[in-house]
Amino acid sequence: MFTASHRRLLVVAVISLAFVALVSTTRANHAWGSYHWARTSNPFTLRIANNMTGTWPTYFNTAVSDWDKSTVITFAPYVSTANKRCPMVAGTVQVCNGTYGSNGWLGLASINITNGVHITQGSAKMNDTYFNSATYNNPNEKLHVVCQEIGHTFGLGHTSEDGSSQNTCMDYFSNTGANAGSTASTHPNQHDYDQLLSIYAHLDSTNTATSSASKSAGQSEVTDDPNSWGHMVSQSANGRSSTYERYNSDNSKTITHVTWTEEAASRGNSDHRYDH
Repeated sequence: MFTASHRRLLVVAVISLAFVALVSTTRANHAWGSYHWARTSNPFTLRIANNMTGTWPTYFNTAVSDWDKSTVITFAPYVSTANKRCPMVAGTVQVCNGTYGSNGWLGLASINITNGVHITQGSAKMNDTYFNSATYNNPNEKLHVVCQEIGHTFGLGHTSEDGSSQNTCMDYFSNTGANAGSTASTHPNQHDYDQLLSIYAHLDSTNTATSSASKSAGQSEVTDDPNSWGHMVSQSANGRSSTYERYNSDNSKTITHVTWTEEAASRGNSDHRYDH
């Protein structure tokens, strides 16, 4: 027979378990909307192109190896002739670096969407104009950013945008300055893999990851011109992250995540494209 004391202990236990479950769910809930690659079975193979130069291929290979630990996505190399402009190619993720200029952005991740939610192509760019500078030219910052931009092309969002480390590359910790030697936030963590399981829990009737690998139509290309991103739809409170959308003439939508430099963010919570 339960006494009042037993009932109180039971209630505390139930509340504690609910709290743990809530925290776990919250920490793992960092999908980028409902965006995902359509596919008819799991795991599915995603073609990814290493168009990177200099020391970047080392960081690219580490990031892809990390993401390959997911049980829903495997990767196949795709050989392309993309230059630093990094045009998107149907059914692939293109990853590039280049000196894109002193325009305030450190990294870009773009995806093209059809049917409201299905990713058909993606690209990730790293801006060497900043990564060649003393502030950002360190292995940990490079690995953090390339890991995050690639992660966005699968449909992952940020775990946190307040600058704290969640020990995942999908947060907004900065491996610069006093943290330049820190390896925190340079790899995915278990919550990222859990989120991918959630995003890809259902199957689709089509497979956008096996689309013919041809050059995308001009209207879906994200160029060096920031105006090609479309309109800003959100920005983090600290100004380090912005999201842009552009609707295309073929009824698709192009969405771009922008990682701004610390210097750009320090200018306030504005559309940093126009800060210069």
